[in-house]
Amino acid sequence: MGVKGFVEGGIAAVVAGCTTHPLDLIKVRMQLQGESAVPVPSVRPALAFSESAAAVPHGPPVPRRLGPIAVGVKIFRTEGPAALFSGVSATILRQALYSTTRMGLYDILKTKWSSPSAARDGEGKPPNMPAALSLHKKIAAGLIAGAVGAVVGNPADVAMVRMQADGRLPAADRRNYTGVGNAIAQMARREGVLSLWRGSALTVNRAMIVTASQLATYDQAKETIIGNGLMRDGMPTHVAASFAAGLVASVASNPVDVVKTRVMNMKVEKGAPPPYAGAIDCVVKTVRTEGMTALYKGFVPTVTRQGPFTVVLFVTLEQEGGRSG
Repeated sequence: MGVKGFVEGGIAAVVAGCTTHPLDLIKVRMQLQGESAVPVPSVRPALAFSESAAAVPHGPPVPRRLGPIAVGVKIFRTEGPAALFSGVSATILRQALYSTTRMGLYDILKTKWSSPSAARDGEGKPPNMPAALSLHKKIAAGLIAGAVGAVVGNPADVAMVRMQADGRLPAADRRNYTGVGNAIAQMARREGVLSLWRGSALTVNRAMIVTASQLATYDQAKETIIGNGLMRDGMPTHVAASFAAGLVASVASNPVDVVKTRVMNMKVEKGAPPPYAGAIDCVVKTVRTEGMTALYKGFVPTVTRQGPFTVVLFVTLEQEGGRSG
């Protein structure tokens, strides 16, 4: 594989990321629903005990949670069609850094750890099937590749989340980044270079989960389909295995993704404590105020995005001939 695996993996990921960017933007907006843009401590409890029922409507209204279609329509109507591609430059950079690293490294590890005896045994083996590799080794390769890729791509990830979330803020509070380069430069200048790795522990955890579940599931599903003679190696098999991989990755990663989005997007004022002290604090506050189901906010667009993203990713990669399994 070598450099070829990195290049082809990166190209496939950029194509997939750009294709599904509007769904990713909707997912981010949904994950931030219910989180106040400006902290308003203890407002509702005070009203509940000291105000009459007639006075309650004069308090701040509780925003209705919107579904993915409603969120998309709202963005289209209030911010314009181009807003659906807010942060796409950051998506391109993120995929070029993060996915190029994880896809290439995963293939290197998978090839290196494949059974030599299985690699030599070509009899009765369908074309393009990888050398035998146990599921736990595929998962281990995915965990390592995802962690390294996440560290490399975190600055672009932070920029992407902020650019996607900017339109939901009041005009006076928007960051108004002009592109991914401007976003990274402003963050480094105003918040310090380390702010580019804000939420990196969450990014690494999410990337490990996504890469291990997505790539290992794809390989395992493809081998099972072909090995059991359900379908031959070709486009239908690649699509079926991709959808399975996308679903598993969505279920496994959504809670971490919600917390990552909120930590990365939080606005830290000088001299004031941050809204979240860290990932655990974010989880506690989110669950306490919004319930356990809040950790699966944006799940529908996550699945809706992960399915097409994974299909485009692997089909593009297979067509390029960059994978042997």
